[in-house]
Amino acid sequence: MKLTQDYYLGNDVAGISKSLLGKYLFTCIDGVTTGGYIVETEAYNGIIDKASHSYGNRITPRTKTMFMQGGIAYVYLCYGIHEMFNIVTAVEGVPHAILIRAVNPTNGIEAMQVRRNMPVLKHTITAGPGSVAKALGINRNVNAISLQSDTLWIEDRGLNFTDEQIAIGPRIGVSYAGEDAFLPYRFYVKGNKYVSKPNK
Repeated sequence: MKLTQDYYLGNDVAGISKSLLGKYLFTCIDGVTTGGYIVETEAYNGIIDKASHSYGNRITPRTKTMFMQGGIAYVYLCYGIHEMFNIVTAVEGVPHAILIRAVNPTNGIEAMQVRRNMPVLKHTITAGPGSVAKALGINRNVNAISLQSDTLWIEDRGLNFTDEQIAIGPRIGVSYAGEDAFLPYRFYVKGNKYVSKPNK
């Protein structure tokens, strides 16, 4: 069952980011369905978060998607190489977003291997945000698409993790954000091999 539109409209971006662990992310592209359950996320807390693209109420052709009503995809190109898939949350005008950093693949794994040019399945197939997007066929063509669509969506299939099973810590690669780089906005499932950079 797809997550309802209301799920994405809450104002607690960190809480939603944590609650996404165990939810199933799917794409259907050219008739091929691929997906798995989310095991790592990062929250970006809008205009007050120095790590966010929308910090300081920055509206650009790229970030304008973040200011739309929650429940859509925000996809951008990182370092000119990697597509990154984010979920926009909160109400229109509040640019919260959640980066999907890792997925435990369950459906369409062979198609994911082809997209990742990975003849032998490895845990890195969906470890890291660039890998997630490439494996699931997500690119900027679906930027701003509704997560109620039949192209890209998230389901609740009843998989839940306890607080003891979830690790919380600072985000990765945001040293430019000063003190905000240390905010506890990264969430991941302990011991899951698809997590991009498990803390030691």
